[in-house]
Amino acid sequence: MIDRRGFLTAGAAVSAAGILAACAKKNPAKSSSSSDKTGGGSKQITLGFSQVGSESGWRAANTQSVKEAAKAAGINLKFSDAQQKQENQISAIRSYIAQKVDVISFSPVVVTGWDTVLKEAKAAGIPVILTDRSVETSDPSLYVTLVGSDFEIEGERAAHMLEKVLAGHTGPVKIAQLEGTTGAAPAIERAKGFAKIMKASHPEWSIIASQTGDFTRAGGKQVMAAFLQAHSDIDVLFSHNDDMAIGAIQSIQAAGKTPGKDIKIVSVDGVHDGFVAMSKGQINGIVECNPLLGPQLMDAVKTVHAGKGSTLPRWIKTQETDYTADQAAAALPSRKY
Repeated sequence: MIDRRGFLTAGAAVSAAGILAACAKKNPAKSSSSSDKTGGGSKQITLGFSQVGSESGWRAANTQSVKEAAKAAGINLKFSDAQQKQENQISAIRSYIAQKVDVISFSPVVVTGWDTVLKEAKAAGIPVILTDRSVETSDPSLYVTLVGSDFEIEGERAAHMLEKVLAGHTGPVKIAQLEGTTGAAPAIERAKGFAKIMKASHPEWSIIASQTGDFTRAGGKQVMAAFLQAHSDIDVLFSHNDDMAIGAIQSIQAAGKTPGKDIKIVSVDGVHDGFVAMSKGQINGIVECNPLLGPQLMDAVKTVHAGKGSTLPRWIKTQETDYTADQAAAALPSRKY
């Protein structure tokens, strides 16, 4: 897995800048096919956006943010749901290329396998902006920027959250890990960040079970039930998202254990239902991953369409916070997703 921060080296940024600026110039053919803005002669920007799917509360909030921000920005949004299948996403991107949209954006299902279609977009003169998740490419100029979170840091934050949750505990800690979709950037990097802190500071911690729950409640419930059948001595659950944690809570309760007490739970996301569970003491701590990326994405789209893609940072990071169970009730009314 290529560390996103590796893309931020000065050499790569300078090398990509000239290419990206050229890619970001308005294509006359695309402009002629765009719709006129109401009451004006300028052409409306058309954005083709391919979403991963609708697998979680986080994703639903992310989709709503993109749609609302596009409407507010006066951008013509062409939206597709890949249903968590890379082939659907590649097909959608090719459709956007054929339609000669002005900018393409997508949240990649998995990390690898994008070079061919991204080269097709580049050849068509259509700039690409990644949202939420990164990709591995042979050529960094194939996309302009990434708007999203630092998943590896989120994994590190989850480990530090567990330190707080386990304050005063002594002795071995047996951890079960519910992973996100296999091959997806957040699954890879959250696991990596968590393991990094474990290795550096906590030799007494051990991950005794780890399996994908595919970021879904059903997956979290099913996999946690299997974990509990194989391991009756789990102390902690680290879940890569809230939906899997909520599913896991059902299996923990079905096994006659108390979530948040018999098995401590640390999760990532910060969706409404996660905060509800945390306010009940069922989740001990949540590392926020902000899905409200729409406004930042639309700002980037406008910048790229204006031919100023080279002025954007290689990675536009989101602002996020961590919450413990004692903060959940007070924070819940103000949650926007």
